[in-house]
Amino acid sequence: MLINRSGAMVIPFMSLYLTTALGFTLTQAGFVMGAYGLGSILGAYLGGELTDRFGSYRVQLVSLAGGGTIVFSLIFLKSFESIVSAVFLFALISDTLRPANSVAVSHFSDESNRVRSFSLMRLAINLGFSIGPALGGLISGMAGFKWIFLVDSITCFGALYILKKYIPSSSVVIAETEKITPNSSSIATAYKDYYYLIFIVLVMLYGTIFFQFFSSIPVFWKIGNSFNEIKIGLLLGLNGLLIALFEMPLVRWMQKKYPHYNTIPLAFGLLGISYICLMIPDFALPAAVLFIVLLSLSEMLSMPFMLNFSINRASEERKGQYMALYSIAYGLAHIAAPVVGMRYAERFGFDPLFVLLGCISLAGTISFWLFFRQNKKGQ
Repeated sequence: MLINRSGAMVIPFMSLYLTTALGFTLTQAGFVMGAYGLGSILGAYLGGELTDRFGSYRVQLVSLAGGGTIVFSLIFLKSFESIVSAVFLFALISDTLRPANSVAVSHFSDESNRVRSFSLMRLAINLGFSIGPALGGLISGMAGFKWIFLVDSITCFGALYILKKYIPSSSVVIAETEKITPNSSSIATAYKDYYYLIFIVLVMLYGTIFFQFFSSIPVFWKIGNSFNEIKIGLLLGLNGLLIALFEMPLVRWMQKKYPHYNTIPLAFGLLGISYICLMIPDFALPAAVLFIVLLSLSEMLSMPFMLNFSINRASEERKGQYMALYSIAYGLAHIAAPVVGMRYAERFGFDPLFVLLGCISLAGTISFWLFFRQNKKGQ
């Protein structure tokens, strides 16, 4: 995952690439990013179903190979229709990896170390993400945007090679088989767990606000603050670096002190405040850094606990479904975030967008607090 995410520079720079290099409008760029979200939803669903049926190992192998192939093809595409199609297929295949990877982590962990296991995986992902956007900014600024597609493709196949060579399939099959009982047909489907479905809706709301970071914000920094690609890449990479440095110790401390029904609403509130900070006049760069710090803190206080809540609620036989729903929530957010955010910014401006995001975050904070308060099973 560290290798794979070190090449994750396409999506953070996609909206910037489309609007500056190809001349797409903000609305067109929003629809392309929305196509990514739609593919992400279907990919997460397929990933969950295929993982429950064929196991996490095979799904991860196919996802890495397919994703690496399609992202390479983006080098040669120019038209709006072809890019929308390719981005959709890229997300469809790549995002089957998410539920499969989460299930794989759960199979190699237990109740005593599962939160830390997920935090360790997020450490690898975010350390890679601190490298990817920063490297992407340097590459796009010095050599051109097309090279970021090549590097992303190389890292997909690099991760595929490491997985195949150093994690024998037999060890994965044994880990999965040991935790699955033969009575899977008696286990209720995740899609009828109504309490969990409410949770998923709230996660989607959080993701819709959070993913403005990858769509609207790079364009705002470019157009509104005149930041160049290198500066934008370093700012995006700072998010991953902060999480890589501080998430594991923070999660360990928070897990001992506070339950997730306190940390998740707090995280939602911090997310809204982070966007309001972008409205600070005459201090564009300090405001951008403050935004990254608060957004990163929100991410650290929410996502590991949301993920742990999801995996703990699932039976062994239905982990793929529960992880699929969790990924689908973010896929829906990937659609809503750019389509709504970019269109709203194009029509009303970025400051009104940030006010709207702050208001939605306040509503989300209250909703999560009421959700956990009303249903103590969420503890």
